[in-house]
Amino acid sequence: MKVLVTGVAGFIGAHTCRRLLLDGHDVHGIDNFNDYYDPALKHARVQWVRRDASSNAINGTSVGKLTLDSLNLADRNGVASLFASQRPDVVVHLAAQAGVRYSLQNPHAYLDSNLAGFLNVLEGCRRNPVSHLLYASSSSVYGANLSTPYRVQDAVDHPLSLYAATKKANEAMAHSYSHLFGIPSSGLRFFTVYGPWGRPDMSPMLFARAISEGRPIQLFNEGRHQRDFTYIDDIVESLVRLIPLPPTSNPGWNSHRPDPASSHAPWRLYNIGGQRPVQLLDYVALLEKHLQRGAHIELLPLQPGDVLSTFADASDLADVTGFTPEISLDQGLGRFVAWFKNHYSPSPAPFSPAREQSDRRRTP
Repeated sequence: MKVLVTGVAGFIGAHTCRRLLLDGHDVHGIDNFNDYYDPALKHARVQWVRRDASSNAINGTSVGKLTLDSLNLADRNGVASLFASQRPDVVVHLAAQAGVRYSLQNPHAYLDSNLAGFLNVLEGCRRNPVSHLLYASSSSVYGANLSTPYRVQDAVDHPLSLYAATKKANEAMAHSYSHLFGIPSSGLRFFTVYGPWGRPDMSPMLFARAISEGRPIQLFNEGRHQRDFTYIDDIVESLVRLIPLPPTSNPGWNSHRPDPASSHAPWRLYNIGGQRPVQLLDYVALLEKHLQRGAHIELLPLQPGDVLSTFADASDLADVTGFTPEISLDQGLGRFVAWFKNHYSPSPAPFSPAREQSDRRRTP
């Protein structure tokens, strides 16, 4: 197939692109290489994907072809021209302005990327029909809901951040286009994704660098948050298994008692999460174990926009694909730390077998 991957230089986008190429698909990737974090990391991910694909090809494995465009999805005409020229069979839409806390500082970036950009992708699929549109949503949509594990059938009416609100809006926008134009679309609610080549603003990279350099790490809500960590390979495996399984109309859907996760339209939602929530203090302990260094911890109050706990019920994913995420946090952090040590050379700090904690507090 020819697969269009947006956000191809992002964390999930690069891993997804690599897997699709190794599976023999041709990939046309787009990214705007913005400076939300260092664009050098984004270019390095693309080079990693190219090197890995070339290495497999040299060793006799049949791999797909990668082409790449630098494009901002908010560019309506540019996106329209891209779809008209490429005519992809499948679209995997992973581009977005990410970050809960950053949405407090720069809300307009979320309007441009997550709403206007997604609308342009939907219009591209409308004008140039595809067999399946898969797009990234987020566990953040569950917001103020404290009933866990989160089920895709749960209401998501109380987002706690603008980022979460834009992801909920994406699901509604996709449904309207599925209803009006018959576009088969699957929304993927990712739960705290981590692994090699991860974003530098996410806790694995922030904490690994700080611990290695002897700097303190900050745990909000005094470290009592729980997160359903999901290793990147499990995310990608779930996604590629869904590609050949576009949703169809749910024959049992009842407009008087509507199921929030399916529809009379070809539209579905899926949770993709590890289904094993871990308290952040325990997560840090595992990171310390693999880094073989103790952490200096500052315990701080709850931050605005933060969700207290995430816990995925991925049974709908299992029913459709026969797969649920399987890599434990211990395994995944071990793989992440091995990659981290090969790609970063932080200033060594004296080994400290026992963590130090501080209850220094500040106003959020």
